[in-house]
Amino acid sequence: LALNPWDVVLCISGTIISCENAIVVVVIFYTPAFRAPMFLLIGSLATADLLAGLGLILHFAFVYFIPSEAVSLLTVGLLVTSFTASVSSLLTITIDRYLSLYNALTYYSERTVTRTYIMLILTWGASICYGLLPVMGWNCLKEPSSCSIVKPLTKNHLLILSVSFFLVFAAMLQLYVQICRIVCRHAQQIAVQRHFLASSHYVTTRKGIATLAIILGTFASCWLPFAVYGLLGDCSSPALYTYVTLLPATYNSMLNPVIYAFRNQEIQKVLWAVCCGCFSSTLPFRSRSPSDV
Repeated sequence: LALNPWDVVLCISGTIISCENAIVVVVIFYTPAFRAPMFLLIGSLATADLLAGLGLILHFAFVYFIPSEAVSLLTVGLLVTSFTASVSSLLTITIDRYLSLYNALTYYSERTVTRTYIMLILTWGASICYGLLPVMGWNCLKEPSSCSIVKPLTKNHLLILSVSFFLVFAAMLQLYVQICRIVCRHAQQIAVQRHFLASSHYVTTRKGIATLAIILGTFASCWLPFAVYGLLGDCSSPALYTYVTLLPATYNSMLNPVIYAFRNQEIQKVLWAVCCGCFSSTLPFRSRSPSDV
């Protein structure tokens, strides 16, 4: 096959995604202090994005070096599983942050740990089921007219994935609106109790709202173009449009470690300790709420 520059760009994106998220996975896995629900969910997100990056690399390698329909189904199934798990993990992190504020007094309990494991099981169970559909026979290899903008996924399969994304986005939007209200109310109460100036309350509230806007804005700008095009496009649509909308979606997996992991102070401490050669699994940590975005 003639080398497609868009495939090269996707492969490069996959390499960057894999390197970033591999660091997060290794840090969380090898640090015993990172066993709290918040870090388990961040680890789930990093694992999903790591698999997505590897899927992009494998897809490029198999398309140009080992072309095969069976291998194509496997790589597409891996990409569907990983990207679905990534988006679902973002929803579980949002739910966890909301509950840490809404049920602040009971958040640090065994119930939270149990709920976290249930969310992880549901997230990965649903994602694996979505990814197995093409492998189990729901593909358009025998009926090209039923193909979507992403071959060999059928139009109906991609339709389900796109609708699922919009449902997840709507749920995240609603939860972050509630989080914003709780944060504003808490900031106002603290300002009144401690006799802070109104400007201090305004700065705190504005910072929280700006952070939430960055999180939602990044997620929407990365995935909305592809989700919308997945609903409108079909097998006859130009491949260029698929690449143009799919590439920003991969950027979401590239930005997730920066937003959810590298900004976390505890993870920063471990990374600096590793860089300085003084890594210790007993590093002191300050207990932080997941709502500290």
